[in-house]
Amino acid sequence: MKVKLLILLLISQLGIAQHRTCGMQEKMAQMMSNPVFKKQYEERQAKFEVEYQKLLNKQTSTDKLLSPNATIIIPVAVHFPSVSNASNATTKACFRAFAQTQIDVINADYNATNSDLSNWASASAFYPGVNVGNMDVRFVIANQNHPTGTGIANGTSAVTFGTDFLGGADSDATWAGYMNFVVRDEGTQILGYSPLGGSPASGQTVVMNTFCYGTGAGCTGYVPQSPFNLGRTVTHELGHFFNLDHTFASSSCNPAGANCATEGDRVCDTPRVTSETYNCPAAGSVNACATLKSLTMNYMDYVDDPCMYMFTAGQATRALAYINTIVGEFKPNVLSTESFTKNTFEIYPNPNKGSFTIQFDESNTNYSVQVIDQAGRIVYEKNAIQNADLLYNVDLNSVASGVYFVKVMTETASAVKQIIVE
Repeated sequence: MKVKLLILLLISQLGIAQHRTCGMQEKMAQMMSNPVFKKQYEERQAKFEVEYQKLLNKQTSTDKLLSPNATIIIPVAVHFPSVSNASNATTKACFRAFAQTQIDVINADYNATNSDLSNWASASAFYPGVNVGNMDVRFVIANQNHPTGTGIANGTSAVTFGTDFLGGADSDATWAGYMNFVVRDEGTQILGYSPLGGSPASGQTVVMNTFCYGTGAGCTGYVPQSPFNLGRTVTHELGHFFNLDHTFASSSCNPAGANCATEGDRVCDTPRVTSETYNCPAAGSVNACATLKSLTMNYMDYVDDPCMYMFTAGQATRALAYINTIVGEFKPNVLSTESFTKNTFEIYPNPNKGSFTIQFDESNTNYSVQVIDQAGRIVYEKNAIQNADLLYNVDLNSVASGVYFVKVMTETASAVKQIIVE
């Protein structure tokens, strides 16, 4: 009897997905059967296409970094529905720290600062014309002005326990305006799923299984398991939320009227391929269509966590265009800011028409200036400002009227002041 039980336990352990499995396509088919969702989805995609073309045709500037070439800050909330809200402080502290391990991963992956990207130096020879993409976004777990009724105090990270998202649904209006990660038991065969082009305004989520979220030792019942223990499943599913399809989305190698911008994954610098890749193949060892090699190390394929480490520049452009489409849906004022211990600058006039002067209190200091809108998007940035005369003029060309935040930084500190553009 004990032997049988041991065998059953081993089978159960082996039953955890041995290959990456993503539920995006099934979830999208289900959601698109709802005519209300379908209409909203199509309207959002139409807005995305406009933003995408703007981004493809953008003109760069060395002084004014108008989004999409500026860092976008995205507020995150992480939810553990099966962890009791009555858990002790030690348990909750474990999960809050565990939640942050995943944020660290996606911040590295989406900004091309992950250490294993060094593998691209040798792999790139197999993929001429393919460059690594950097989306220049920053994910931060919200810690201020939490939704009413959640019981989370200001200064405490937005990590929830026992929140069931409308009885197990994949959206919750309470958490509209956040990038929501829901970590729950989804069985043994699926790692996670997300809409293809998600909506923060609807409280939509990226859903992850308990064994493939985060890194490290995890917490009781939530332990990352090899080969999905490096946090790359969230990187993959979040790519779907930002409108990236699988690299193997092509129906065939030579579909009639094929256009890389409208067929397959709709990204032109990912080699066309019609089937997913599993496990951990060597770079250049898997054939794609024609004479190309499958870009197996791409986050939107199905290889194991240790063997995926990059987005392409084309994917970054597409995802960033989608982020720009939905950035206004993210909730403002849910992140704390650092501040100086003394007043270091003044702004005048305020209110203004988009042109104003910063007067610094100290000269001979290298300052950096950012202007941030209420969505957390940096609309202006200038670094290494020398201020012998203590004055610096800012001209925000063609920004919308509203409230903005001027952030002044040195190497050791920062301060923020609010302005009104009329």
